[in-house]
Amino acid sequence: MFRYRSLIAGVTLAAMSAGPAFSAGSVTLNWNMWSAGDAETAVWQHLADMVHEKYPEITVNLKVSSWGDYWTKLPVRVASGSAGDIIAMQSLRMPNFPTVLEPLDELLKQKNSDLSAFDQSILGGLSYDGTLFALPYDVGPWMIYYNKDMFEAAGVDLPQPGWTWGEFTAAAKKMTTDDQFGVGIFPQNYSVMAGALGDHYLAADGRLDLVSPAAIDAAKKLTELVTVDKVAPVVASSGDPGQLISGRFDSGNIAMYVDGPWVMLTKKKNVKFDLGMTTLPRGDGPLQAVTAGSGFGISKKSQHKEEALKAIEVLTGPDALAYLAKEGRALPARTAQQQYWYDVAAADVFGAREALTYALDHSVTYEITPNFNAVENLFNQYFPLAFSGNQSPEQVMQTIQSLAAQ
Repeated sequence: MFRYRSLIAGVTLAAMSAGPAFSAGSVTLNWNMWSAGDAETAVWQHLADMVHEKYPEITVNLKVSSWGDYWTKLPVRVASGSAGDIIAMQSLRMPNFPTVLEPLDELLKQKNSDLSAFDQSILGGLSYDGTLFALPYDVGPWMIYYNKDMFEAAGVDLPQPGWTWGEFTAAAKKMTTDDQFGVGIFPQNYSVMAGALGDHYLAADGRLDLVSPAAIDAAKKLTELVTVDKVAPVVASSGDPGQLISGRFDSGNIAMYVDGPWVMLTKKKNVKFDLGMTTLPRGDGPLQAVTAGSGFGISKKSQHKEEALKAIEVLTGPDALAYLAKEGRALPARTAQQQYWYDVAAADVFGAREALTYALDHSVTYEITPNFNAVENLFNQYFPLAFSGNQSPEQVMQTIQSLAAQ
């Protein structure tokens, strides 16, 4: 992993002031988690009950927030000392929170825990400076969703895992007409598309480097889908561009768009056509499938670290992840349990199993910096200038690089 500094002011000293704490006897653990609604909360409660079933002396008190509220409240909870014993963590936000979580490597080593059953890319994503801070429950590479009906109507061969950028753009051109587009893209696609192409946008020391030849080459490829090839619509600079493109895909206006396995159940409900999935297009070398995911860590200030470790081992254990997969909630971070997700969530999605298996076999950790949320906001703000042709990709990348450094 790259070396980062935490961005949470005031948290570091508060978090580090508490040393290791272990206890015995009956305990109640508070678990901070996000949830999209009652149905998802019931899934997480089932996992909490699994902990109590295995360890009757441990009760897990689930405390959920909406996704947005979770990340707004977490720094406040940590600073005030009200964070739970178990803290849910997403890999893309891991660089901002290592000082609030207990390092797990030594604790797991003492228990002879075997991590080889997990997808290795997400273990990297939930690490900081080479130290693991959370055990993962899910993993997901960014993929191409496609409208199988549009491919067949245009006489285009269905995409195969590992296809190239040239094959991708050729297919998009054949499916573009006066009233439909071959692909839909939006600014935040830049990092995952660049990653798949092997065009790195971070320097060797982990610093943002959007003005390197490789980073600019990826920006040109993405921009030219709109300005030169005209296979993608111009994305409005207002609103949520990702939601706009997703909606146009659902309505059958575009043939392909980029997203992850976490939206598959929603896509299956929303679309009226045969849905397919394949990998992101690669460059001249092998595919580098960018992945992200989430897991559970232990608060550095918890007074029940031993019990919390037992709990997160259950929450990320084979039985729990098989349950999450069967519910369609998560593509498990444990590779042996992924078959259950394929049988449920990926059922009837053409090519999904083969494409995801291929992507996971070529998975790499998402390259990010501690301020990457701000960087992505700058992508949303300035990439439309390149998509509209008002500025060159080089100009846009230079602007983002300069502003991100401030």
